[in-house]
Amino acid sequence: MRNFLSNDFSKCLVFTLLAFFLSESVYAQTKRISGRVVDGQNEPLPGAGVKAKSSAAVTSTGVDGEFSLDVPVNETAIIVSFIGFTNKEVDIQGKTNVLITMAPDNQSLKEVVVVGYGTQRREAVTGSVATIGGETLRDVPAANISQALQGRLPGVELSQTSSQPGAGMQIRVRGTRSLSAENDPLVVLDGIPFAGTIGDINPNDIKSIDILKDASATAIYGSRGANGVVLVTTNRGQQGQKAKLSYNSFFGPKTLFSKYPMMNGQEFAALRAAAGNLYTNSPDESNDVSTDWQDLFYQTGRVMSHDLGVSGGTEQGGYNFNLGYFEDEGVVPTQQFTRYSLRGSLDQGVGKYVKLGFTTNNSYNFTEGSNVGLYGILAISPLANPYNEDGTLKRTVRYSGADESWLYTRDVLNNVSDRWLNETKALATYNSIYGEVKIPGVEGLKYRLNLGLNYRQSNNGSFTGVGINSTNPDTKSSAALNTSFTTDWTVENLLTYDRTFAEKHQINVVGLYSAQETRLTNANASGVNFPTDQFQYYNLGQAGEEMRVGSGLTEYGLLSWMGRVMYSYDNRYMFSATLRTDGSSRLAPGNKWHTYPAVSVGWNISREAFMKDFTSINQLKLRAGFGQTSNQAIRPYSTLGRLGTRPYNFGNSTYATGYYVTELPSASLGWEYSKTLNLGLDFGFLDNRLSGTVEYYKTNTEDILLGQGLPATTGAGSQTVNIGKTQNKGIELSLNGVILDNVGGWTWEAGVNFFGNRNKIVGLADGSTRDENNWWFVGHPVNVIYDYEKTGLWQEGDPHLSVLEPGGKPGMIKVKYTGAYNENGVPVRAIGAADRQIIEIDPDFQGGFNTRVAYKGFDLSAVGIFKSGGILNSTLYGSSGYLNLLTARRGNVKVDYWTPENTDAKYPNPAGPRSGDGPKYGSTMGYFDASYVKVRTITLGYNFQESKWMGKTGIDRFRVYFTAQNPFVLFSPYHKESGMDPETNSFGNENAAVAYGENLRRILTQGTNAPATRSFLLGLNLTF
Repeated sequence: MRNFLSNDFSKCLVFTLLAFFLSESVYAQTKRISGRVVDGQNEPLPGAGVKAKSSAAVTSTGVDGEFSLDVPVNETAIIVSFIGFTNKEVDIQGKTNVLITMAPDNQSLKEVVVVGYGTQRREAVTGSVATIGGETLRDVPAANISQALQGRLPGVELSQTSSQPGAGMQIRVRGTRSLSAENDPLVVLDGIPFAGTIGDINPNDIKSIDILKDASATAIYGSRGANGVVLVTTNRGQQGQKAKLSYNSFFGPKTLFSKYPMMNGQEFAALRAAAGNLYTNSPDESNDVSTDWQDLFYQTGRVMSHDLGVSGGTEQGGYNFNLGYFEDEGVVPTQQFTRYSLRGSLDQGVGKYVKLGFTTNNSYNFTEGSNVGLYGILAISPLANPYNEDGTLKRTVRYSGADESWLYTRDVLNNVSDRWLNETKALATYNSIYGEVKIPGVEGLKYRLNLGLNYRQSNNGSFTGVGINSTNPDTKSSAALNTSFTTDWTVENLLTYDRTFAEKHQINVVGLYSAQETRLTNANASGVNFPTDQFQYYNLGQAGEEMRVGSGLTEYGLLSWMGRVMYSYDNRYMFSATLRTDGSSRLAPGNKWHTYPAVSVGWNISREAFMKDFTSINQLKLRAGFGQTSNQAIRPYSTLGRLGTRPYNFGNSTYATGYYVTELPSASLGWEYSKTLNLGLDFGFLDNRLSGTVEYYKTNTEDILLGQGLPATTGAGSQTVNIGKTQNKGIELSLNGVILDNVGGWTWEAGVNFFGNRNKIVGLADGSTRDENNWWFVGHPVNVIYDYEKTGLWQEGDPHLSVLEPGGKPGMIKVKYTGAYNENGVPVRAIGAADRQIIEIDPDFQGGFNTRVAYKGFDLSAVGIFKSGGILNSTLYGSSGYLNLLTARRGNVKVDYWTPENTDAKYPNPAGPRSGDGPKYGSTMGYFDASYVKVRTITLGYNFQESKWMGKTGIDRFRVYFTAQNPFVLFSPYHKESGMDPETNSFGNENAAVAYGENLRRILTQGTNAPATRSFLLGLNLTF
């Protein structure tokens, strides 16, 4: 793989050195005027026209808003024009460099979006791009950008996979395409593909986030952009900007949104009786005791954020530096996430043709307490007394006869925090350096080198002291340490030509050659029985037994060529075409390279002459795009096959390790392809007081990268091959409105977005239509549940109970029967495995909403999300979580169960038939309608107006605000029954007593993870 990249890397460096030695040239009888064109927020305006007032000299600004123009030496002024802004005449007498700030004529057209290797005016975009600004993003105070993005952009689904402090969210852009390869979008930080985790990025450093959703937009990033691209742009200093010092902070308590709805002592005793007293009271239990174990367990957490930044600029450059601290302490004792961040950027022009700059993003994250789960507390009988006769806390409690649990309350956990711990320390630095040269003599042509150098180190250490988390006080101590080191470099060579001809023909051409390599090394060690608990996980060599050591190395790389042309005529007709070739080290020889195209067009109807009389229509643009992307995001070395090890012993003293094939080589493994059609309409009415976008897309994915199971006769378990097909299609709608526009000092704005994705598997291996082991079925979504479908409870006198459920009883769960009936209408067989149903869990549609009302210095805003339809899989209520067994062996959720006196109940008869430890068909008790409306934040703020005291202290901006996070949930069947937050909080193979296997990890559930929380924050924004 090194040979795959080394020669090309050398070529990159040679090309770079040649470009930087280009000489400058000058012309007689002219002078050169350079400058930058920005809007009122110092954002660059690419494509702005710059014309000499009294001559034919004309040019346009590049993607960074900069320009150079040779004008006669006696020229006195230049005229700058930009669609949506008022033309501006600028005096250039005695000047060679100018900063030009344009005044908007129409607010909706001035927005500039990042489209990958450049920017475009929103009006000129032909692909599907969703954008959110940093200030808007921070309406939701959050640990990371994924939490802040939830519900803000159409087509971007963010699902909670953990509710622990600092946890990120699963991001899906327009659905799930692949079955076993990655479905995560590419994250690009300041132009360089991001090799870290979402939690490494401080949301307060972000200027904007642009999400590329269709193939015509993502193709420029090649195979890495197959699942969408998240472009994160951080704050930078602006040329000519005076120095500013800013401080932003918020802090406040974190409390429970709700407890897990467990039975109290009286209810639990009644359940035990209803179940037929299968379990009797232990010596620690009594029917007159009712212990709320959660009251003894939870604590009040806190959230805190502090950011201090300085930014400014010179005549030819700008700088921005920021120092951040974030702390998120959970309600579960010892769970906490802490992040320290340091970010800096510098841009500097050197002479007329050269510009240099760098960006550095550094973070240190500390995550604690993931070893503490809730099942051990929730499962204890509420009839058990936690205290000894002298009032001290018991070490263990016994319940349900023979069961016994180690007792960990918040006091216990705080006391043993140095003897029972799990902590991850991650240090990361993400750096990009660029050099840019304007080619002398060719206006609009420039070369740019981007160099990304990234390093991330993660250390996870865990330790359990003697007798901790065990009913046996003499259980030996254990410890483990896992370390990983990731280095990543990217070199990108860009040649850009950006010109405007005759003030109507705008053309932008980009050529790219890039190379990227990632190297990951990891090591792990563990042991048991340490001489002292003081060692924790820092002295593993002293383990008395079971010492284990392992390590690994992974390398992979990517080479790419790309070309893109964007053309606009008179801001009415737009065209964009991209062609990219990628070569991946992960794929088989002969299949490493692939070339794929993308094209998109746009028609700005509102600019046509026949629309002049429709004064209420400010923007009306049709867009269409089609393109191909590909995916190579499988485990490196999948083409080579894999070996497993197995120990053997020969007698009492001879040992050996054997190797066997677990996965066959894949000599022809190639690319996974996706072809996407996108149609869009952008509109704005009534001076853009009502604006929005509606889009339709369809993506067909073929040659899916999938691990195919093999028959035992092959001697191997699987082989990674290109098989299968999927399809995603959907509709997205976003609306934004200004309801009141400074009416008597009042302003009211609102926005909403809806999107619905329809996903299905089109083909599987060998033409089969079902894979029941992995829950994949042709014609159905990738994510489904394959189980029985509950239709109610059997009641006394219901027909066919004895036929469908031999040995069944009234009150047991009734499930759907799909078999035949005889001529008398009687089922011909009992219910069995053939009656399992394919239950689709994806929502019908989902989205988000926001609103803001302002009066003078006050503002009130709210942000929310919603989901309609789909299935929430709650292992808390399903029998696999072992908290709804209905036997009163373990703590039980509070449910309305069937008895002869309560036949209208939802849950089955505790004395009914059982399957294993729970009721027959007990898994069906955990399936709920996933609909909900959730208000994420409500914020009340006040901006102090300019005053003498602010002027004297040098304060430019002074804002205070109060935010309630996660205040309430509406229209949720699950919340109505449980009182809990209806969002998922776990992967399918986590946080349940009997969880799904690794192959069903993709099925998100609500399990016994950290409970949902509610925070009340006081915030401050200061700028000097």
